[in-house]
Amino acid sequence: MLSRYGLRARMAVSYVLVTAAAVLVVEVIMLAVIAPKLLPGPAETAKIQARVNLDAKALTLIAVQTAEANPGVSETELRNVVAKVGAPQTGIGTMTSNKNLTLEAMLTPDWNVVMSSLPNTYPHGTLLREKTPKPYSGSGVFGEGKDRIAWAVSPVFALGPGAGKAAGQTNPRVVGLVYAQTTLPGVQSQAVDAVGPLLIPGLVVIALVVPVGVLFGLLSTGRLIRRIRRLADVTTTMADGDFTPRIPVSGGDEIGRLEDGFNRMAVRLEEAVRAEREAAGSDARRAERARIARELHDSISQDLFSLSLLAGGLRKALPAGSELRHQAESMERTSGRTMREMQALLLELRPVALEDAGLVPALEELCRAYETRLGVRMHTDFATVSLESAIEHAVLRVVQEALGNAVRHGDPTAVALSLATTGRQVLVEVRDDGRGFDPALTGGRHGMGLALMRERVTELGGTVDVVSRPAEGTTVRVRLPS
Repeated sequence: MLSRYGLRARMAVSYVLVTAAAVLVVEVIMLAVIAPKLLPGPAETAKIQARVNLDAKALTLIAVQTAEANPGVSETELRNVVAKVGAPQTGIGTMTSNKNLTLEAMLTPDWNVVMSSLPNTYPHGTLLREKTPKPYSGSGVFGEGKDRIAWAVSPVFALGPGAGKAAGQTNPRVVGLVYAQTTLPGVQSQAVDAVGPLLIPGLVVIALVVPVGVLFGLLSTGRLIRRIRRLADVTTTMADGDFTPRIPVSGGDEIGRLEDGFNRMAVRLEEAVRAEREAAGSDARRAERARIARELHDSISQDLFSLSLLAGGLRKALPAGSELRHQAESMERTSGRTMREMQALLLELRPVALEDAGLVPALEELCRAYETRLGVRMHTDFATVSLESAIEHAVLRVVQEALGNAVRHGDPTAVALSLATTGRQVLVEVRDDGRGFDPALTGGRHGMGLALMRERVTELGGTVDVVSRPAEGTTVRVRLPS
């Protein structure tokens, strides 16, 4: 149910639940410690036992002294003297000042009251605990519920008759009992008295935890939620195909490392997509060039070849002095020259597997094609170079353009191609022995090829120099950064 409120609300609720659980655990531990102390009996009887033992010792001292001073005194007279003399010392005959006791009395050995702190309720001669055991010393609890009473009893001793001091004997006998009791509070009232002060603060703390925990959760998670939300937004943008957004790294914690890793992943994805698009574009261009080459070879080249054959046959069929024979010869030369230019164009359009073979093997393959198909002698001098992919493509295209221009326009018998490095530059030179041309004539047949060559090289920070004169051949020098 909380999922629809987002991570912030769930974290605030979790703070409240954790804090409340901690308070409850503390309360349970405290109750476990206090609960045994709520059981009535042992603590109260121990207090009463200590009191009656102390009073019994005091009365025993009086009894011993009285018996020694009056050897023939009777047991009843002895108890009366002990009670009368001991009452001011022990407080048995009056309401006890000990708030833990509800009754304190001196008894006969058979549990009849001699004197009590509650004379109206327990007058002289009253029999206590008629239906209970009557030990001379002990303590315990009797009754149930609200009538539970803790009691304790201790004997009062005196010297026996005829056991005089001269005989050196004490021969003590029990002449009385000191008895005390108190009413125990019920377990429920004790629990309320003991647990109430503990539970009420705990409940107050739990009540305060709810608003405080919610406020703390909302405030403490605000920045964290904003960072996570920003990550989610940029991830959604990237999933839609936009790889340009980046996330500012806002710390060195786990989310900060996640932000940094996300940025690095985005950079790699963007580069991979760009490379894929470039490869797809390159493949498409190669496929288009191949398609155009096939179309030119299958249609125009065949027509030019047929035209050349017809022109040759016509020339041979006409008499030597015929004016049409001269025109047939001119048509034959024109069709032959056009076929040569077409073959050069097909070689220029022919895709070369640069990525698979490398630059130098690709140039060597290109030169062999010109030698085999066009009969042009190729002189090559290639140095081993290591260039970036864009530079390699530019060198290959420039060489193709230069060779195509030389064959189409210069009608050379030989072409020299060299590849070398000078400093931080790569030098490409294409030199032919053809007809040459005037470079100033940019509007001629050579203008478009040279313009495209210069544009390609300039984009990469290189330069193109063309040296040519009519009937002296042409030299194209290209410098590119390596």
